[in-house]
Amino acid sequence: MLPPISQRIATEIAARAAQVEAAIALLDEGATVPFIARYRKEVTGGLDDTQLRNLEERLRYMRELEERRVAVIASVEEQGKLTPELKASFLDADNKQRLEDLYLPYKQKRRTRAQIAREAGLQPLADALLSDPQLNPEQEAAGYLSESIADTKAALDGARAILMEQFGEDAELLGGLRDYLSKNAVIKTSVAEGKAEEGAKFSDYFEYDEPLHAMPSHRILAVLRGRNEGVLNMALVLPEELDPATRPTGPNVCELRIAKRFGIDNQGRPGDKWLADTVRLTWRAKIALSLETELVNGLREKAELDAIKVFASNLKDLLLAAPAGPRATIGLDPGLRTGVKVAVVDATGKLVDTATIYPHAPRDDWHGAMAVLAALCAKHKVELIAIGNGTASRETDKLAADLMSKYPDLKLTKLVVSEAGASVYSASELAAREFPDLDVSIRGAVSIARRLQDPLAELVKIDPKSIGVGQYQHDVNQSELARSLDAVVEDCVNAVGVDVNTASAALLTRVSGLTSTLANNIVQYRDANGAFASRAALLKVPRLGDKTFELAAGFLRVMNGSNPLDASSVHPEAYPVVEKIIAKVQREVKNLIGDAAFLKKLNAADYTDARFGVPTVKDILTELEKPGRDPRPEFKTASFAEGVEDLKDLKLDMVLEGVVTNVTNFGAFIDIGVHQDGLVHISALSNRFVKDPREVVKAGDVVKVKVLEVDIKRKRIALTMRLTDSAREHGGNDAGHAPASRNQQRAVQKQPEPQGAMANALAGLKLKR
Repeated sequence: MLPPISQRIATEIAARAAQVEAAIALLDEGATVPFIARYRKEVTGGLDDTQLRNLEERLRYMRELEERRVAVIASVEEQGKLTPELKASFLDADNKQRLEDLYLPYKQKRRTRAQIAREAGLQPLADALLSDPQLNPEQEAAGYLSESIADTKAALDGARAILMEQFGEDAELLGGLRDYLSKNAVIKTSVAEGKAEEGAKFSDYFEYDEPLHAMPSHRILAVLRGRNEGVLNMALVLPEELDPATRPTGPNVCELRIAKRFGIDNQGRPGDKWLADTVRLTWRAKIALSLETELVNGLREKAELDAIKVFASNLKDLLLAAPAGPRATIGLDPGLRTGVKVAVVDATGKLVDTATIYPHAPRDDWHGAMAVLAALCAKHKVELIAIGNGTASRETDKLAADLMSKYPDLKLTKLVVSEAGASVYSASELAAREFPDLDVSIRGAVSIARRLQDPLAELVKIDPKSIGVGQYQHDVNQSELARSLDAVVEDCVNAVGVDVNTASAALLTRVSGLTSTLANNIVQYRDANGAFASRAALLKVPRLGDKTFELAAGFLRVMNGSNPLDASSVHPEAYPVVEKIIAKVQREVKNLIGDAAFLKKLNAADYTDARFGVPTVKDILTELEKPGRDPRPEFKTASFAEGVEDLKDLKLDMVLEGVVTNVTNFGAFIDIGVHQDGLVHISALSNRFVKDPREVVKAGDVVKVKVLEVDIKRKRIALTMRLTDSAREHGGNDAGHAPASRNQQRAVQKQPEPQGAMANALAGLKLKR
């Protein structure tokens, strides 16, 4: 019998069972992970948000496993085949695969050849031939002829079908073979006939093999995409089967395992060859195909989980990117023929002006466009220019540079920002409600300006899958992806906190405990009654009850309200703790807030009670030092090199500044301003060994890189963050030359130092923009 769910999860997340049980109880009551992690530390013994997210995920899996276990036991019992031993095996199954292996012989299925053979009375023949290889199969089969069994061949075929099903449904055998293949099998791919030219992007896999257990997630997904598109043939093979010259003529290692499991040994006895052929057919026609499908699916699922984690990590970094803050900003959505769309937002993000300018071909109204921008900047005291990174981005960036040069008194700062998802937002129902009379293209410029001011507040309006920081995001389980990304958005929003008097309904929806309906109710109440003066006033919002208030209040901020604590992350339920501190130290709360030196001297244990322990009091004291502190980093900008606007402008060993746009398991993609992100392979991120690229960089970081290789035809740029590297030392090609082969790439990746950085670029990955 397995331990209780709480004990199993506790072992996995390195916690005590009592902590897990407490967390499960809170989750079942409707509490959110951010709320439990921040405000229920005493209850859970201090489980952090990462532990709680893992707990939540494993709890879902284990409860699904228990539901399936109950159904399986009921099914077998209904068939009258449930023995105490079999029930014990079902109860001991600790994962879904093991449970399904045990259930396989009892699973209701279509009428099989083995079932037909049993109905014809051939089970005794199969049992006899298996138990006594001294029997002559032909002679023994002659005794089983009947109206339904015309000859000995039919009898032997039926007996073989029975044994093949018996062998193929043996849980212990399947488990052993699955384990052996997962550790030793090799994925082998080749190009499908006539698909070489059409599938050129998969050329690195046209003749390729790699051990199953060693394949990283990005290569797994690349191969599976190639197979799904009909470009690649893929098979799971044993190591000894890779080379036809060394391929064994006798039974392979898996066939030998099947034979050993059932006591079959070819000693030249009358029945040995028939049994050996049965084993061979069982492996090739039944088990091998089934396990290949299962293992490849398992590999895909693991790769999908890795890809989802990559996406989630990048999304978190992007959402928690440094905000430029409340500064008037002009957003430019670049375009050529259709012009550059201009939107000006004030320090609060409110749209105050719009325009369309035509500085580029075919109109080439450069000076007229500058005059319009200068007038708008002066009129609205603009400090920042946010330029979308799409078509005509570099040309528009040059326009902004000329504007800053010609009008230095405006004291402008320009930045190129990712416009990924801006078009999705522009055409959304949310944008239509916010700007019903505004052209769709202008809405995009508004989004570009706002995401510079506060990336988190703006990006929550966009489906995370449209933000463009994923790794093979369209190839993964979409429901798992959505659930993971929603959790990331929830964690980020609640980590930063939300100003309830300025937040959009989209942002409020992500606050712990709030639904879309409640978020809209808050906005409507605010519009009708003015700004909230306190957190307590939230209880006047329709349908916002005590339970919702408990979950949400600590993450909602009321700036400049009647109670200074309402602007902090101190939960209203803990205000009595602050009152106790005030009473003891004889100081007003407004004078206490921000006095870090004094607060550090206080002993948290002096202010605890039956409800609030030391962890919560410590959190309160820390928050009072700097209430409402923003966990996001300081705002910084990158400067793209002048005259470097296209792949053709890149030169080997050129050092450039860029922005990290995406981090994957194999490296980081960097925007260096040429409309094509370059790749810094994991081996070129640092002079030390790097296991995870996120140890070194994250999305939004400003970094310096050196150009090692440029492949114009395949639109690939190899970069290094080790500025002492040189293109010559690392096999850099002149612009336009093809990169190294996949076999060379694999050899390079095994080295501690990169030898041909372009060779390390991921095959088949279509880079964004």
